[in-house]
Amino acid sequence: MSSSSHEDIAPIREAVRALCADFPGEYWRKLDRERAYPAEFVAALTHAGFLAALIPEEYGGSGLSMVAAAAIMEEIQAAGCNGGACHAQIYTMGTVLRHGSEAQKQKYLPAIARGELRLQAFGVTEPTSGTDTLSLRTTAVRDGNDAYVVNGQKIWTSRAEHSDLMLLLARTTPRDQVKQRTEGLSVFILDMREAKGITIQPIRTMMNHATTQVFFDNVRVPAENLIGEEGRGFRYILSGMNAERILIGAECIGDAKWFIDKATNYAKERVLFGRPIGQNQGVQFPIARAYAQMRAAELMVYEAAGLYAAGRDCGPQANMAKMLAADASWAAADMCVQTHGGFGFAEEFDIERKFRETRLYQVAPISTNLILSYLAEHVLGLPRSY
Repeated sequence: MSSSSHEDIAPIREAVRALCADFPGEYWRKLDRERAYPAEFVAALTHAGFLAALIPEEYGGSGLSMVAAAAIMEEIQAAGCNGGACHAQIYTMGTVLRHGSEAQKQKYLPAIARGELRLQAFGVTEPTSGTDTLSLRTTAVRDGNDAYVVNGQKIWTSRAEHSDLMLLLARTTPRDQVKQRTEGLSVFILDMREAKGITIQPIRTMMNHATTQVFFDNVRVPAENLIGEEGRGFRYILSGMNAERILIGAECIGDAKWFIDKATNYAKERVLFGRPIGQNQGVQFPIARAYAQMRAAELMVYEAAGLYAAGRDCGPQANMAKMLAADASWAAADMCVQTHGGFGFAEEFDIERKFRETRLYQVAPISTNLILSYLAEHVLGLPRSY
């Protein structure tokens, strides 16, 4: 199924909206209070084939493009739901699809597409290195011909408790033994059901994001689970990171649309001093500005998605899409709270929940300052700042 045109994507958008209608605000509010994982929602998305969006049909997936995948994530957020629970299952596919062996694809992708396996954990960030991925300390040391032994710690590894597989980045060659900083890291498919020596500790955060820190104590990983060549892992995950930025940018567009729709409807209905508050320019201008900001960011998100789908370089566009969309959703969130006044803080309106959820994307998966540094150096040719 081709999904490069808007005509193809319209039915997908409608199907996502229909599915999300079964998961209203009260469902998410209950989960938020309990900091629980939306198992029923993820199962419904999986059953409908949406989480297998980028998996080719030959492996049992939906065979959709990045443009369609972005539309799926956007609609989830625009419906008031939270795609953060499962978006990694879509974007981690890129690394496996582009760099995994045929044997690895045959072993994992059909089961993931059927919902029998979950690949939702991405083990990259560490407490000491943060966004400085090349300084990570988790090691994978070759032990004979059949395995690597992993030791170290990851943090902000979301959904590790709810995933069967983890895409793990670890150092296979010490930093002082590589010629280039980008060398010496390798990517593995870690089967957390079989591995021994893994300890997962949940981290309670401002929003319900099922995030954890993970400790590895002499964890054996079969050598056949190495993706691609040893030492080239950083390059392999870059395309996955672009996919992640695009999809999260699309989620932010969906969030912004939700906030704008919520504020617009309330401004029409809320009457004070004998007139709807939306008649006042002090109320309507911030809503209109948020709409304009969202629309501009939306264009960048789908330009990036189109480039990714065409197999073209999209690093600058993916980074700008994520930054602009996150800015747009945060501006819309703030505007929506302000429009509702005191009701914006009331749990039953869902605004305060979505407000907390969308704030995350100013920081993750990449902070705004790192995106600006990337654009300054790689697009504008300014001296490297770090």
